[in-house]
Amino acid sequence: MRESTLLHELVACAAQRAPQDRALTYGAVSMAYGELQTAVAQCAAGLMALGLGRGERVAIYLEKRFETVITSFGAPAAGAVFVPLNPLLKPEQVAFILQDCNVRVLLTSPERLALLAGVLGSCPDLRHVVLTDAAPQAGPALPQSLWGDLLAAPPRAGHRVIDTDMAAILYTSGSTGKPKGVVLSHRNMVAGAKSVASYLENTSEDTLLAALPLSFDAGFSQLTTAFHVGARVVLLNYLMPRDVLKAMEREGVTGLTAVPPLYIQLTQSAWPAAIAEKLRYFANTGGRMPRETLDLLRQRVPHSQPFLMYGLTEAFRSTYLPPSEVDRRPDSIGKAIPNAEILVLREDCSPCAPEEPGELVHRGALVGMGYWNDAEKTAERYKLLAADAPGRQSGLQLPEYAVFSGDTVRMDSEGFLYFIGRRDEMIKSSGYRVSPTEVEEVLYATKLVGECVAFGVEHPAWGQAIQVIATAPVDAVDGTLDTTALLAECRARMPAYMLPANVEVVAGPLPRNPNGKIDRKWLSTDWAERHLS
Repeated sequence: MRESTLLHELVACAAQRAPQDRALTYGAVSMAYGELQTAVAQCAAGLMALGLGRGERVAIYLEKRFETVITSFGAPAAGAVFVPLNPLLKPEQVAFILQDCNVRVLLTSPERLALLAGVLGSCPDLRHVVLTDAAPQAGPALPQSLWGDLLAAPPRAGHRVIDTDMAAILYTSGSTGKPKGVVLSHRNMVAGAKSVASYLENTSEDTLLAALPLSFDAGFSQLTTAFHVGARVVLLNYLMPRDVLKAMEREGVTGLTAVPPLYIQLTQSAWPAAIAEKLRYFANTGGRMPRETLDLLRQRVPHSQPFLMYGLTEAFRSTYLPPSEVDRRPDSIGKAIPNAEILVLREDCSPCAPEEPGELVHRGALVGMGYWNDAEKTAERYKLLAADAPGRQSGLQLPEYAVFSGDTVRMDSEGFLYFIGRRDEMIKSSGYRVSPTEVEEVLYATKLVGECVAFGVEHPAWGQAIQVIATAPVDAVDGTLDTTALLAECRARMPAYMLPANVEVVAGPLPRNPNGKIDRKWLSTDWAERHLS
């Protein structure tokens, strides 16, 4: 049985092993691996018939549905590069991405195309639009075809590609600037799938819930991880947290990966008992899980294994904490995932001593190919390792690039890592460096807030003061947040230099960025505009 080396081969190999096994479920309809492989090959042939060149970009502007997944693997099968666009993006944001990476083909729905009518004229490299259904729309002066016609093209092989070729460009959310396109190779994505599946111990018996956006690296990972082992993925476009719980119960979900804000919301609802019978694990990404939230999750699904993870879009995923260590070190982000090495380095790139704060640096097969068309930002994150860095030997002549995360961490004497904070989000108050996530952790532990975010604001005496924006807990008797009681709890739990100078109470939920995380940067910028202008 052949082994996957290219992204689309994850589907092909699973189809070869068990063509009748279910690969995807969307609503009441499921698609078997054999059907999915046929559709991926048809999609690739259709894209080739449109004249798509090797390495050219295909953008997907859709919610989670069969066509989204098929094209995400069909474009690489044609030798092209897929660009998933978060369906929450506004037309101007979509147009920026289409322009930035010179998209040639756009897959979207008639309704979404209508939204883009005013901006596609500014995308000169776009030469074809494929619509999921309905008749081709009037509007942009571009050739249009239907999804069914794309799949009806005569069989045709794609361009030759190898595993170091581009497979995808994932755009990271940019709250205060333009988004950056992280370029990932076939090797990056396949190595990531194999690594994650190994420590999550995924098998063909698993059912994974795709709750995160597929434009988010951890969201797309649900597909690659599942396809590597022949598991099933349930595609879910949810409006409310209870929709997630209903889907988990209905589909017998065995694995859930989500970001802390969603887990916070999920713990505020009652869980059907059937979930606990099936859920084998739950995994966290996109930020540190508040201890209070983790405790509540473990109460609801006591037999499920918690996997606390840390990842970078630039290197897919970096660390995980084994479930056996959660009780002993719940604040740790664990150790390097299989086939990756994580270093903690000083400013001069020398290794830090145990417990010494330094920058998390990721080396190995998962390190991406840089930011598309952005040499300056690429140079900031993707840097050459020192010749004598761990894992390097003096006889090696070719340089090696690693991802310098910009995150400050420390490593204990046993090799476990602990997140301290983002260097560009650290608060400097009265000479102390304060991590906003550490402040938020204490606020959640009080049980007096629903959601919260902390950030630094200018202060004439302290340099920066700590500002908090919070919502009332859902079980508040009168729907309000008692800031006096909250600050009293903070004084009892925090050193003076960590205390919030002010708590602003707003109606929830707090705004999210396109990846579902609470948008700290937007909230801090909005606060400054309202109070400092």
